[in-house]
Amino acid sequence: MELSRRTFFKFMGATGAAVTTKTSSAGAWTSKAPPDPYGCLVDLTRCIGCRKCEEACSEVNQLPAPESPHCQCTIFDKKRRPDESAYTVVNRYFTGKVDKFDQPLPTFAKVQCMHCQDPACASACIVGALTKDEVTGAVVYDVTKCIGCRYCMVACPFEIPAYEYFDPITPRVMKCTFCNERLSKEGGLPGCAAICPTEAITFGKRKTLLKLAKKRLRENPGTYIDHVYGEKEVGGTSWLYISSVPFEAVNLPVLPDRPSPKLAETIQHSLFSYLWSPIALFAVLGAFMYRSGKKQSRPEKREVPDGP
Repeated sequence: MELSRRTFFKFMGATGAAVTTKTSSAGAWTSKAPPDPYGCLVDLTRCIGCRKCEEACSEVNQLPAPESPHCQCTIFDKKRRPDESAYTVVNRYFTGKVDKFDQPLPTFAKVQCMHCQDPACASACIVGALTKDEVTGAVVYDVTKCIGCRYCMVACPFEIPAYEYFDPITPRVMKCTFCNERLSKEGGLPGCAAICPTEAITFGKRKTLLKLAKKRLRENPGTYIDHVYGEKEVGGTSWLYISSVPFEAVNLPVLPDRPSPKLAETIQHSLFSYLWSPIALFAVLGAFMYRSGKKQSRPEKREVPDGP
């Protein structure tokens, strides 16, 4: 049997499937999410695109001032993403809605770190530089532990963490902090929630925000899509959204309910829960490869044609 690339990955896939179906207490995955963290509810029907949240975020986190803070004419012509100099940005989307004069109606959407209940970035971080605060629920970053591997950037389903590539000496991973120091030490609100003039951002406990969101959906069935984005996506997020247009139309990705770290951590815990697990795995692989090599080296029998 030839050990081709395809055969090897088939074998590894079968091994992974067997591991994930193993029902043992050592391999069972459990959520590490706090029971009722802080969160924010963003009502996209109330956002007017003033970008005050961008200004407040930059001021609180000592970041550069937002691009063209007082000009809303051209800034929305391009789609922006949070980066190393901006933890949150607001974009404009035209989704087909029109006003009574048949003019297109824009929908504005703020984007930032979603502070997942079970964050994939923290799970992927091999040195514990990213962790979930047990009290506030913020996903916080410890620059003194970071080694710059950037696995968090690959793991994040929302593509949020950015990296200071321009700083060769002390580069950092940059993302929304949820103003964690204000929450834990001062008892205040995140800068963006505190400044929003239309109350498009509501801050509070996650369970309370979910009740508020569902109340608005129930009382205004013709206004909102019947879904709270972030309630279940990737296991739930601390930032929740309600909208009058489909969420994918405002660049909020369609994601499964299963927490992103669940599969990877289940495989890791199952394989390495006992000392002999990796030894057994490599022994099986070694035997498989030896058998394959032995068959390949065995001379082929040639049939001798009968004489005339």
